[in-house]
Amino acid sequence: MIWNRHLAAFAAVNGALAVAIGAFGAHGAGPQIKTLLTTGASYQLAHALLALMCAGLAPRIAMAGLAGWLASTGGLIFCLAVSLLGLLDLPALGAVAPIGGVLMIAGWLVLALAALRPSPSDA
Repeated sequence: MIWNRHLAAFAAVNGALAVAIGAFGAHGAGPQIKTLLTTGASYQLAHALLALMCAGLAPRIAMAGLAGWLASTGGLIFCLAVSLLGLLDLPALGAVAPIGGVLMIAGWLVLALAALRPSPSDA
C-alpha cells in the first residue's frame, strides 16, 4: 500500500495520545475535569482516524493529505487545549480550543472538496 507515511505516523501518535488522555480522564481525573478530558480525547481520536484514512487516500486523491493534516493537527490542538484547561485551570486556553475546532472543520471540508473534484481518469 502506498500512503503518506508521515501523516500516518502523526495520526498514530495522535491516536495513542488520545487513548492515554481518555484513560486518565476515565480513571485518574476528578469529575469536573473528566468531561473535558473525555471530550478532548474523543475528538482527537476521531480525527486521528480520519487522518489515517487520508494518509491512505493521499497518493490517489488530491488534497486528501492536506485534509488529514488539518484534521489531525486540529484534533491535537483542541484536545490539548481543553485538557490543559481542565488540568491546569488556565482560562486563556479556552481561546485556543476553537483554533483546533476550526482546523478540524477545515479538514472535513477539504476532504469534501477533494471528493467532489473529478479525478484525472474522469477527464
